[in-house]
Amino acid sequence: MDKTGDKPLESEESSFRTTPESCFTVNSHTGEKPGGNASSQHLANHTGEKCYMCGECGYRAAKKSHLSQHLRAHTGEKPYKCGECGYRTAQKSDLSRHMRTHTGEKPYMCEECGYRTAQKSTLFLHMRTHTREKPYKCDQCDYSAAQKFALNQHLAKHTGDLPYMCGECGYRTTQKSDLSKHMRTHTGEKPYKCDQCDYSAAQKPHLVYHLTKHTGEKPYMCGECGYRAAKKSLLSRHMRTHTGEKPYKCDQCDYSAALKSTLDIHLSKHTGEKPYMCEECGYRTAVRSNLSQHMRTHTGEKPYKCDRCDYSAARKFDLDKHLLKHTGEKPYMCGECGYRATQKSHLSRHMRTHTGEKPYKCDHPKVSLIPTYENSYKRKTLHV
Repeated sequence: MDKTGDKPLESEESSFRTTPESCFTVNSHTGEKPGGNASSQHLANHTGEKCYMCGECGYRAAKKSHLSQHLRAHTGEKPYKCGECGYRTAQKSDLSRHMRTHTGEKPYMCEECGYRTAQKSTLFLHMRTHTREKPYKCDQCDYSAAQKFALNQHLAKHTGDLPYMCGECGYRTTQKSDLSKHMRTHTGEKPYKCDQCDYSAAQKPHLVYHLTKHTGEKPYMCGECGYRAAKKSLLSRHMRTHTGEKPYKCDQCDYSAALKSTLDIHLSKHTGEKPYMCEECGYRTAVRSNLSQHMRTHTGEKPYKCDRCDYSAARKFDLDKHLLKHTGEKPYMCGECGYRATQKSHLSRHMRTHTGEKPYKCDHPKVSLIPTYENSYKRKTLHV
């Protein structure tokens, strides 16, 4: 009971919950709010009742401010504007996130490896590279994914549903955003510009990766061996060297691969198909990237440039090896003795000093060799 002897507040709350007039329907065009009073609005904070309703679509909210934000989806109003570039948004939180693209601020940090990001949701996804959590499960097979978009792409293999089609070449995809990216292969559009050189890219991830060449930043780190990468996809691939995971399965035999490109090469052994042909010399290959590399033997093109000297290469792999001469980095480490190498193949050779493996057999009795540069030369001489 209160001091006046009136009925307890409980009866007033009950009346609020059951009386339609105590709630509000807001029209997105007029802003009209028929009925209601301040006390009933306050009581909604206690009851959890969602008294504010959108007259356009029936959306309900417990707070007036939440409904105001929602109404902008109907009106198209974007009151929050960036003073740097003219970007506009309907939500203040979106503007705060956007401003980090100008300031470079990355307030969210992974305690496992030091990776930093501008967005909390991106850190949440990153943590799955450590926990290996894959919460998105396929209900038709045992496939699981760390990200929802990856599951959606996978599901299309079961349903065959590829609703978005390119009118130029017939390419189909599960997602509208993928089609938009694909269209740039026809238009040549490269909307993502580097502010430190004249590089431009058709896709934002390509620009982000390019920027690491200027900054030297490699934010993705392997918790097993300390390997660092500039791209998340490179770290994901690297992790398979520890886990042994081979997610790409051949549907014609029991072969599986850690990389999709490796599976594509394997599949050509079944089909014999080599659809990519050089018009200069008739060279054919099963892999499109191989043809692109091959064409450079005719054109002499060396698109991969070292930013520290005048070295250039026809293949990115060769440039990556060259850059290690400048950085001194040796990312491949032996777990037995701490030996480090610039190339994975060098580490593989080194490991044989621990395992005693001698895979190269000589035709002469009782002789086998652990490969060295000297032995490789002798072997070629002996067995011509």
